[in-house]
Amino acid sequence: MVWAIFGLCTLSAQTTDLARLEYTLIPQANSDNSINRFRGFVNFPIPLEWDGSYLVPGLEYRNVDLDIEDPVPFDIKNVQKFQMFRLSMGYTFKMSKAWRVGMKVGVEIASNFEQRTAKGSDLRFTGAGYVINDRTADSIAKKDRLIIGLQYSTNAGRPFPIPVVNYYKEFHPNWSYTLGVPKMNLKRTLTDKQTVQAFITIDGFFSNLQNDLPINNGTDIPGMADNISMTVVLGGLGYEYFFSRHLLFYFYGGYTGFNEIRLRKSNRETLYKINEENTFYIRSGIKFKL
Repeated sequence: MVWAIFGLCTLSAQTTDLARLEYTLIPQANSDNSINRFRGFVNFPIPLEWDGSYLVPGLEYRNVDLDIEDPVPFDIKNVQKFQMFRLSMGYTFKMSKAWRVGMKVGVEIASNFEQRTAKGSDLRFTGAGYVINDRTADSIAKKDRLIIGLQYSTNAGRPFPIPVVNYYKEFHPNWSYTLGVPKMNLKRTLTDKQTVQAFITIDGFFSNLQNDLPINNGTDIPGMADNISMTVVLGGLGYEYFFSRHLLFYFYGGYTGFNEIRLRKSNRETLYKINEENTFYIRSGIKFKL
């Protein structure tokens, strides 16, 4: 039951999070540029009358500050602050004793809000579908879980479908691992209140630019950027401290293996990349989980 709700709550995070407040800092290497992101979300699992089925409405907000200090061929005034608002609805049900199906649809507005209000071009639809086979509650069989699905969102920095493959296994009372996309980890339970992990994951953001941004590309006619995106692939270490069974503090620190911020035309042609050097990554917050 718990892991049926999980996929609808936050499929990309691969956790049972119901609420989270989080801060992320990415100071770009060999540069004074930096990215600061605040994120908050909440999900509301609602059991239905028939056995094992749930509705899961959710709300999410992200605020990204892009501090550009390097010389660039465009005016940075309207590419420094971005906001995203997302509303979603999930539904999950049992397909059989062993398998469960989940679906999720949503709508988001992601923009620099240069015109102080939302436009039609700020709007995007999101969706996900997946199947789950969960044996973690079985004390006899292997304690493992398999999730296979497809997700369409801007969480990884680009609005296109991303496969979701997640295999979780408890191979020792204090050890577990997760293999798949968009996250992998190896976790060790230290005490009843503390865990540590090594991880590899994908992160990012995407936003519309309400007024196309001229970029001086060395020709007589400047290119006009329609949107901005960031995609990072990183690995690192994480620490969690549980205040209670469901409430915890976490801190993740890592280093990127792939790091790009791109300004693109509406046809996705890249006009400019902002400092692609790999760099440190820090993320911390408080979350409430099942």
